[in-house]
Amino acid sequence: MKIELHKIKIKDIVNGYADNQEEGIFGYGGKLNIRPKYQREFVYKDAQRNAVIETIQKNFPLNVMYWVKNGESYEILDGQQRTVSFCQYFNKEFSVNDRAWPNLTSDEKEKILNYECMIYFCEGNDSEKLAWFEIINIAGEELTPQELRNAVYTGSWLTDAKRHFSKSNCPAHNLAKDYVSGSAIRQEILETALNWISKGKIKEYMSANQQEADATELWQYFQAVIAWVRAIFPNYRKEMKGVAWGEFYNKYSKKKNNATVLETQIKKLMSDDDVTKKSGIYPYLLTDDEKYLSIRAFTDSQKRTAYEKQKETCPKCKRNFKIEEMEGDHIKPWSEGGHTLPNNLQMLCKACNRKKGKR
Repeated sequence: MKIELHKIKIKDIVNGYADNQEEGIFGYGGKLNIRPKYQREFVYKDAQRNAVIETIQKNFPLNVMYWVKNGESYEILDGQQRTVSFCQYFNKEFSVNDRAWPNLTSDEKEKILNYECMIYFCEGNDSEKLAWFEIINIAGEELTPQELRNAVYTGSWLTDAKRHFSKSNCPAHNLAKDYVSGSAIRQEILETALNWISKGKIKEYMSANQQEADATELWQYFQAVIAWVRAIFPNYRKEMKGVAWGEFYNKYSKKKNNATVLETQIKKLMSDDDVTKKSGIYPYLLTDDEKYLSIRAFTDSQKRTAYEKQKETCPKCKRNFKIEEMEGDHIKPWSEGGHTLPNNLQMLCKACNRKKGKR
């Protein structure tokens, strides 16, 4: 990997600045690709963006930036957010402290335009550049895992996938914003969809599809998941957001479910004080696994009282144990209508409690 340090003035970087949206962002006389395909969208908040301009105005140093050199052209490896910030300010797209670019005096403009950015030019093969990309991105806005994957698996498939999943108000966000968590521009919705369809093997899926012309399979799958959720759980509740719907779709979409029956069960479980994780109701109804509900546990005080009442004896095996060797157990299981109340508590030794749980 060949790396050389250069000092480049802002006036040279903003020369020919053009934001062509989907087609990319360019500067440095058209020779600099400011947002390569693997890079994320602009994610700086106003305060971060303004801080870049204030840093330049005070002639304080910005963090070093990295460009990849490809013949006579360049692409930003690290520093996109800072570069877009001062390019947008020069392009009259925002103001700082109520002063936009046209409001600055000539000498204030010259001070910004003559500010020298410390930029490393990097030359090397793809694997070297991508390895360096991951290392140096500890500065600024830390990359998400999916943003790093995008840096590796660029191509026509990824471009189309980002069109569906990675833009502000993209189709995936508009379709499923009430059901999935995360930011589209930080690639979190794309990551969710990929995790579902690949059953956790995101890298393998992206590698296998990297050269495909489009991401139609992923987009159709994602739509099918959301349609299935809406069909079996038509009455939306906020607890439905963030459930791993794709994982359950993969296993249970062929299972026959009656939406009316499910709704009756949901209402009952929502009003059950022993169910402490209401979002777990949906996975529970699909799997019948109580672990999703986080059934309310007995308190230490309740367990101590029962332990003393039982005279330190397990009612199953009739042997004596220390309290830390025993566990609180519902005499009448929660699934059969038993509640987490003192009169439904017994202390069992760990071995007997495990045996009971396996029945």
